Amino acid sequence: MYYEFQNSAKILSGDFALENIPHELKSLGAKKVLILTDKTLEKIGTLQTVIDSMSGKDVQIGGIFTDIPTDSSIDVINEVTKKYNQLNCDSLIALGGGSVIDTAKGVRMTLSQQKEDIMDLAGCELINYGKHIPFVAIPTTSGTGSEATLVAVILNKVKNIKMEFISYFLLPDVAVLDTRMTLTLPPKTTASTGMDALCHAIESYTCLQKNPMSDAYATAAIELIRDNLEEAVKNGSNKNARLAMANASLMAGVAFSNSMVGIIHAIGHAVGGISRVPHGDAMAILMPHCMRYNKDKLEEQYAKLLLYIAGDEVYAKTPKEKRADTTIEYVEKLLNKMHELTGLNTKLSEAGVKEEDFDKIATGAINDGAMIVNPKKADYEDVIQILKGAF
Repeated sequence: MYYEFQNSAKILSGDFALENIPHELKSLGAKKVLILTDKTLEKIGTLQTVIDSMSGKDVQIGGIFTDIPTDSSIDVINEVTKKYNQLNCDSLIALGGGSVIDTAKGVRMTLSQQKEDIMDLAGCELINYGKHIPFVAIPTTSGTGSEATLVAVILNKVKNIKMEFISYFLLPDVAVLDTRMTLTLPPKTTASTGMDALCHAIESYTCLQKNPMSDAYATAAIELIRDNLEEAVKNGSNKNARLAMANASLMAGVAFSNSMVGIIHAIGHAVGGISRVPHGDAMAILMPHCMRYNKDKLEEQYAKLLLYIAGDEVYAKTPKEKRADTTIEYVEKLLNKMHELTGLNTKLSEAGVKEEDFDKIATGAINDGAMIVNPKKADYEDVIQILKGAF
């Protein structure tokens, strides 16, 4: 077996991790940083917590950009790139969920390649190292793992598709998991992002590019999610559960960044692009249906995953021939539990997907890069049947 694996981001995890950012930026040669975040995090005070942690330190805050939408877009990335240059900044901090961090990745791409329009860089793995732009990612959700991935998903509004940019040079220099950053995350968002992290771990463990290193990160992430997601949803002020979910999200991100994902993400990307369903919601809804589609090819892998998603007692008591099905049942049980606790959608129809959009979704899914590494080939009709089952 040949594989490649990279996890180059320095990880700062735990209480008061934020206070170490100025030192890390200084060591990277940064003096004037542009902070990217969104209006909600500015409103609830999360941004101010980061600003306060940097006050009186060696690195100056050169500017703050808060107009980042739910889906990172080409226009926003180009706008931030222009502002960065106007303010003469030399580094980036991304404070937020996947959209904010992916926006920062896009900005870093344009800056490092000395471009003004990110579309000049469209295409998989065309991006060389270029000029180094120090980059710190501070996730405020525990799901995307974007702080540890080599992928940026960016919305092309003109074509109404989500584009993937892939390069090892997209990885942040520093990923900061601070217990204060997710304490105010609403229960439903906690559930959605937690299911997203679970999906990353499961697909990274089962896709065609899986490897021993990604397997180790994936299974460790699944155990943390098993033991902490429900508590984080029920009791958001539990710092231990919150930090465990942050670590799980990062580890799942490292796993799929080095092995890729599969059919759940292929269909989910299309559902998000066409029907504007939040990514975590789409992953949660589609996961059990796509796992059942893949089961005949993944019987052995799903059986092994039962140990991590259900624990050793359930694994030992379950007959070998029933373990794969039981793993899928546990995923479905967790989804139903999240629905019971938070109202998280369990069907595409509940999430606003329309049956008349199935054609566009299926066409987008079979042309999505994630489909290439799915262990079982899926055509247009296969995707339609999965969509019907999840509807």
